[in-house]
Amino acid sequence: MYRKILLVIVLSGLSSGSNSGQSKSSSASIDSYIEPYVRTGNFSGVVLVEKNGKTVFHRAYGFADREKGIRNNDKTQFHIASISMQFTAAAVLRLVDQGVLRLDEYVGEYCPGISSADKITIRDLLLERSGLPDINALPDYDEVLQHHQTAASLVAKIQGKPLQFEPGTKFVHEEHSAYNLLALIVEKKTGMPFAKAIERLVFEPFGLTHSGMDDDSAELLQMAKGYAPEGTYDVKPAKAIHWSGKTGNASAFTTASDAALWVGELFRGETLKANSREAVLDTSTRVGYGWMRGKNERFGATAYSMNGRAPGFASFVLYLPGSETTVVVLSNIYSSATTVVGYDMAAIALGLSYEPLPLPMHAPRAEELTNVTGGFQFGADFYQPNAKVIVKREGEELFLYWPSGDRSALIPLERDHFVDRSYWERVSIERDETGRAAVLVYGQFQGRASPPAQD
Repeated sequence: MYRKILLVIVLSGLSSGSNSGQSKSSSASIDSYIEPYVRTGNFSGVVLVEKNGKTVFHRAYGFADREKGIRNNDKTQFHIASISMQFTAAAVLRLVDQGVLRLDEYVGEYCPGISSADKITIRDLLLERSGLPDINALPDYDEVLQHHQTAASLVAKIQGKPLQFEPGTKFVHEEHSAYNLLALIVEKKTGMPFAKAIERLVFEPFGLTHSGMDDDSAELLQMAKGYAPEGTYDVKPAKAIHWSGKTGNASAFTTASDAALWVGELFRGETLKANSREAVLDTSTRVGYGWMRGKNERFGATAYSMNGRAPGFASFVLYLPGSETTVVVLSNIYSSATTVVGYDMAAIALGLSYEPLPLPMHAPRAEELTNVTGGFQFGADFYQPNAKVIVKREGEELFLYWPSGDRSALIPLERDHFVDRSYWERVSIERDETGRAAVLVYGQFQGRASPPAQD
């Protein structure tokens, strides 16, 4: 089965888009770097790199629609998930520039049903420090995505629920509900549906002609079809959702060219007034206005980045103002590999070190998977606190089973070394003196065998 899957992936391989202005050496390096991700079904999309305002790499890979044989190209549109927050934030800042809104006004005027609405400011929402309960964590959130929604219907889902912490005091996690509420405020201030308001406030003045907000109302002819990982190397069509269920926080779509234009205009243009642009650039808080902001140790410089994942899609954008380097990675496969790819492409473009993905060309032998399975107990600081993660072998494949019910395939790199395909995290096994798996290392965390690992 492995060889059949691998053959299909190799044959569906690469498709090239525009490539003007690329240096042959960096182009070849980036192409060679990305090829294993495409070959193994972990990337299909468009990548773009700019330096000093000039495109140095722009290429499409894989299929926009595998079933119809339609390849991705430089006009293909992709859902960009959480990167959508940048457009919502920009719309709010445009209203601030026009004197229609103030960052320090409270949200009670717009949604009095929200708990402690008289304590939460618009700035708190933009900085994701509101303390609002998160709609994505509600038990019926999957059902929410199966029906058409509006900003008002999404905000109504959290009305009356208690805050998680005092507004303005800290950032805990991505606040999807905060951006649902910002979308509702934009609608109330403009008198327009959110998608139309963003078009008028952001897409038109910033010159983004191939971008929009998906409110379920239009047929998107250039939109890539989304896919989800299936097992270790295969993919399958992603479960369909109503993108209106992500209004304000993850409903945008764009092309790589538009995304790069957006970065350039946002950071170096004049569409936003100086005070609003400075708010986006401010690194005194790590998260804000749809960006992660601050010193990046790898590049030794200030960096602005954001990634996104939503059913069938993954995305990443990076801007390094010191070297005026922009990286855009848009994929129609639900895999967090886009973030690793984006950072490494920046490193290639800047002549820095990077680590190619050492994917094997052969199926793992049975003995390589022996004594790996079992339960591993992690601590309170793990992604899922105090989680017991189960490693199971299914035929020639290994999977991680999470307490949440999610399952992640483990891509073998070499004996006892893997990549979690869903979250693109390095995973390794440490064995005891008998050769049994004693510790599961997941990124920077360690889970100990409990009970002793069994085949």
